[in-house]
Amino acid sequence: MNFNVVVLAAGRGKRMRSKTPKILHEALGMPMLQHVINAVKPLNPAKTVVVIGNGAESVKQRMAVEGHLSFVVQRQLLGTGDALSVARKELKKGAILVLNGDCPLITTKTLRTLIQKHKRSRNALSFLVFRDSSQAGYGRILRDENGWVAGIVEDKHATPEQKAKFQELNGGVYILEAEVLKHLESIKRNRTSGEYYLTDIIGIAARNRKKVEAYLCSPEEIRGVNNREELFEVADILRKRIVKKWMSRGVTFINPDASFVSPMAHIGQDTIIYPNTYLEGATKIGDNCIIFPGTRINDSVIGNDVTIKDNTLIEQSRIGSGSSIGPFAHLRPHTVTGRGVKIGNFVETKKSTLGDGTKASHLSYIGDAVISRNVNIGAGTITCNYDGKNKFKTVVESGVFIGSDSQLVAPVRIGKGAYVAAGSTVTKDVPAGSLAITRVKQQNLTGWVKKKKSRVKS
Repeated sequence: MNFNVVVLAAGRGKRMRSKTPKILHEALGMPMLQHVINAVKPLNPAKTVVVIGNGAESVKQRMAVEGHLSFVVQRQLLGTGDALSVARKELKKGAILVLNGDCPLITTKTLRTLIQKHKRSRNALSFLVFRDSSQAGYGRILRDENGWVAGIVEDKHATPEQKAKFQELNGGVYILEAEVLKHLESIKRNRTSGEYYLTDIIGIAARNRKKVEAYLCSPEEIRGVNNREELFEVADILRKRIVKKWMSRGVTFINPDASFVSPMAHIGQDTIIYPNTYLEGATKIGDNCIIFPGTRINDSVIGNDVTIKDNTLIEQSRIGSGSSIGPFAHLRPHTVTGRGVKIGNFVETKKSTLGDGTKASHLSYIGDAVISRNVNIGAGTITCNYDGKNKFKTVVESGVFIGSDSQLVAPVRIGKGAYVAAGSTVTKDVPAGSLAITRVKQQNLTGWVKKKKSRVKS
């Protein structure tokens, strides 16, 4: 079926009380509009047009990564009917699927089912409805004596009799054929609001004997967002969906209600996720991993059999299989480790690689460094990579032993199998197999304490 998509996203969103356009507010680390676009993309529409108004430039910039989108600006916010009229000028031939940009819970499955039913029934107009007595503010579907859709009455205009008789509520997702779209011009401006309501086209189509059908869907999927509380509620539903999906694929969540998993994240089988963990962006976790509490992993790749201990932050990094990270470690962007690497408590890394079997167990800073295989980095080791203006690289070859409380002043290279004595400040390259020691020779002053005390008394 050849069709186009129009996403209505021009609203002001006053109840959000924010300078940010409503559709750019995030649910699970992703703008609401992005969730809607992600649901539409697998349907392969001929063209997707987003109608924007409030904060138009901000929306364009944020959604620039979606190169296939077209944007049209609704200069005057005159309602959903006017918005579709504005968008229609940019569309190719074919039916139009219309949905709202502030409904991030809609799924591809539901949209595909709607399209299939619309096509199979050869409808002129199809739309989603739901039943939920707890919801207020949604238009009610009116049906004639034969059960056919006759129109929609807005909740505030519905009589008590209509509210009692008609329980179907408008879901705000429509498919319209060209034979219905031509009636957009027939929509009258509402006297109270001054807007043109797209919902009016349903009654117009019915009066013109067009085939109109409503299809029931889950109330959850078409929930809109108008304020911060509703944003939290839909984000929590999304979070639960994602956690449930990964549990069905063999991932254990110790406390599912205290775990955040991005829609773009991937988690391997038999991995265990402890509470208060955040897997953000396109993070990928391998099989048989353990992610302990208080961990945040952003846009990173974690190999198999990796343990991430408590209160660790990993950003845009790659961790090799069999490694152990944390507790209280901070891996800044572009950290790459080999297999079986240990990065322990209070270790910070940045733009560095650590080869297979290398250990930095505690209290170290490793920045702009290339560390080879089987290197031992003692407690308190610092790569001094910054001279106040430029950053320089430290290179440590395989099998090196760095003693505790050492400073490696870059640019510097430590040769294969070399040792650096504890407390040394290394400013020159160390040849392979050598011992570098720079500290002052120890002196023991016999009787010094007794002499000092006697001077104090006198």
